Parts: sequence; structure tokens; C-alpha cells
Amino acid sequence: MSSPDPQVRAARNESTPHAARGVRGPVVAVTGAASGIGALLTERLVASDEVKQVIAIDERRGDCAAAQWHILDVRDPAIAEKLRGADVVVHLALDLDLETDSAARTAYNVRGTQTVLTAAAAAGVHRVVLCTSAMVYGALDDNELPLSEDAELRATAEATGVGDLLEIERLARRAPRAHPGLNVTVVRPAVLVGGTDTALTRYFESPRLLVVAGSRPAWQFCHVEDLCSALEYAVLEKVEGELAVGCDGWLEQEEVEELSGIRRMELPSAVALGAAARLHRIGLTPSPAGDLAYTMYPWVVSGSRLHDAGWRPQWTNEEVLADLLEEVSGRHTVAGRRLGRRDATAAGAAGATVALLGAAAVVRRARKARRRI
Repeated sequence: MSSPDPQVRAARNESTPHAARGVRGPVVAVTGAASGIGALLTERLVASDEVKQVIAIDERRGDCAAAQWHILDVRDPAIAEKLRGADVVVHLALDLDLETDSAARTAYNVRGTQTVLTAAAAAGVHRVVLCTSAMVYGALDDNELPLSEDAELRATAEATGVGDLLEIERLARRAPRAHPGLNVTVVRPAVLVGGTDTALTRYFESPRLLVVAGSRPAWQFCHVEDLCSALEYAVLEKVEGELAVGCDGWLEQEEVEELSGIRRMELPSAVALGAAARLHRIGLTPSPAGDLAYTMYPWVVSGSRLHDAGWRPQWTNEEVLADLLEEVSGRHTVAGRRLGRRDATAAGAAGATVALLGAAAVVRRARKARRRI
């Protein structure tokens, strides 16, 4: 997916404004525009001949010179004034960092989304595009393969950030009733890859892939480039509603192991989940036990609404996995915790910490039981 050189593109847009070129498309505001997905989408929209103007909002100025920048926190009610004249807002200012304090993360994500939705309505914006995750469907043994967009959201707040995403989904459903005339589109990507750092990408930083006995993982990825193209579809109103986005199909665990060359370490469910919970509780790992469910059971999505609108992913699951493995090469993670090379060598296989602590707990319980007898 090649694109013009950013400097050439910026010069073109500055010397020949969209309005002067007769562009009749929407004025689009992007929050979180200075980095990550927001920066990629901002560049993509600036380059589009179907977009009239891009308003970029963040707490710092990004690199896209062709966008109109406003520097402020998305929780600031003053954002309403910055959104005046925008037709569409894409809200990407979310904090899903594993290392962020969970209470602070929730306060930022929920309050920010509430403020953006209210401000958009006050500014006369007619569409807001939110980005959550296909994780909101939940990872459950009885999930259909694949899930339709209309499938029930059965996730719980036990995995990193999922509680925030569920609250954002609730706000999205309420917004059109609270603000008549405001349309809300929600985009839910599968396992996101491409400059991202999540519990699911860290899974592939381990020298062994932890597999919970009796589980049936199904891996579906979404490259950030494909997410940005799906968001652009939503911006241009080629599709609306709740949208799931990801590569076509999925990979079984055995295929992932064969493609990655990483062998598995299989543990009983009680040991893996119990030890993961203890590790997180005492602060040794950033990931709660709920994250493990997303490596145990399927949450593959069909993406039928985007497909019906003519959208197609440019990446396959195999290609995204290869890209992810190249990206995480040299990183060392055990039970979701980043380690230095020396620590990783000492720890041995991924999941070794989980296995040892889990086994130790079982032994301790058995000894206590014997003493009581």
C-alpha cells in the first residue's frame, strides 16, 4: 500500500488547499492525532481527494503539517469550539497502555469520550466515529466462528481496558438518543498489529506460547493500515453502524506455532488462571487473568458490513503475524511482563513463572490440607 512522500503530500496540500481544488468532501476532526493510529489516519485523510480538510487534536503537535492543529486535552469542554465546522469526528484519543494505572486510564477514556460526544453535538457535528475492539464480544468457548457484528457483547471487565471499551460502547448507544441528529459509528478491530503494545501482542514476545489445556484458540489479526482504511470508509459514510474489522478468516493455534516457529507450553486451566491472577495482584505482571481468555477461546469477527460496502483487507493473517514477529524480535516477555535479556534467559520458557507459582500454590494448599488432617 504505497502512498506519496509525506513532504510532497504536505507541500501539495499547503500550496493547493482542498477547497481550492474543488473538494466537496467532509471536514474531519481526529483526536489523538499526534501519534499511533491517529497520526496514521490523519496522514491518510490529508492525502485523500475525498476529504476537504483535516482538524487534528492532541495534547501535542504531530508531524502532519497539512492538518489544522489544536493542542488540548480531549476532556476539556473547550474542544467544542475547536470542532465547529467539522462534519465528522474520529475519536482516537484513548489510553490502553498496559502500564497505566487502571483508575487513571478509565477516567481518561470514559471522560474523554463523554466530552467528545457532547462537544460534537454542541458544535453541530453530524457523525462521530469511535474505535473500540472486537474484544467487547468476549472470548468464550461457545462463540460462533465467525461472529456477526450484531452478536451480543458478552465481554466482562476482567481483561485490560475492556471495561473502558464496554463503557464507550454504552456511550455510543446512548449518544443518538441524548443528542438527536448525531450519528455514531463504532469500529471494532481484531488483534491490532502495527506499532501497538498490548497483552495480545506481548503473547508473541515469549520464547514459548502459553496454551491452556482444553482451550481452542483462534487467531485473527488486524493491521493498523487496514484499520485506517476501515475508519476512512466510516468517515466517508460508505458504511455505518457497528463495524468489525480484521483479516479474512483465522489461524488455529497449531498454524500459529508452525508459522512462528515458537513451541508451546501447555498448562492446566486452574494453574494458568490462578497463577496469572496472583501475579497480577501482587504487581508482578501488568495483565490480569482475564487477558488469558483471549488466548484461549475464539472471538473472530466476520466484518460483513464492511465487506458488503466494498471494503477488503489488504493484509492476510499470515502476513500480519509475520509483521508482528519481526516487530517484537528481541523483546522478552514472561507472563506479560517485559524482561531484559538476562532476566528472560533466567526465566526460561514463557509461562514458566506462571507454572512455577501455580504449582507452588497447589503444593502449599496440599501441605496445609495434610496438616489439618
